[in-house]
Amino acid sequence: MAPTRPLSGPQEFDPQQAERQKRAAAEAAAELVQDGARLGLGTGSTVAYLLPALAARGLRDVRCVATSPATERAARALHLRLDTLDELGELDIAIDGADQIDQQGWLIKGGGAAHTREKIVAAAARRFVVIASAEKTVATVSAPVPVEILRFGAHSTLRALGSARLREVAPSPEGNLIADYFGAIADPAILAVRLSGTPGVVEHGLFAPELVSDILIAGINGLEHRQGGKRD
Repeated sequence: MAPTRPLSGPQEFDPQQAERQKRAAAEAAAELVQDGARLGLGTGSTVAYLLPALAARGLRDVRCVATSPATERAARALHLRLDTLDELGELDIAIDGADQIDQQGWLIKGGGAAHTREKIVAAAARRFVVIASAEKTVATVSAPVPVEILRFGAHSTLRALGSARLREVAPSPEGNLIADYFGAIADPAILAVRLSGTPGVVEHGLFAPELVSDILIAGINGLEHRQGGKRD
């Protein structure tokens, strides 16, 4: 993995530069995977760079679980071995992207509508590694927060959430609806409890620092490696 050093603070967004940074973070994370690993594969544009980087390494006996149909299709096309999470049990490592990463280690995920599976896989992994380009970093996480909700009583659930509305996207991998919560986030821990406790909510996109082992952020000055709160 490339040497790590702090990034230089806020940077002006450049789409091409962001893609290069995503690739750099993904390739660094691919180097963390060892022969025989039980590996969780996340979902999204940064993970799209991870999959070919893993395939190029030619690792032996790596068994993967995908968090979305899109990741599953891409992994199969690269001849990565896929199993179910129940077949693999505890994972050695899981790697995924994030929509926001704040200074306290909170994440917002779910732009790809797969955050329920992503959170299950993150919790099942002894080491959960987050990969991102520099524009994903924020001082504090802010709305919107993706929320997966049941179809039954969906409008009642939205009313209970307040400041939430359905997103016009395909259903989640489990066939549920995707909404976004647009209220203020004074304390992400308190909001996470409130969202989880709302009847009809399957899962939300707030990921606590305790779920995360490592955060690899690629910026114009190189790769920054932040430690999360999760330890083996």
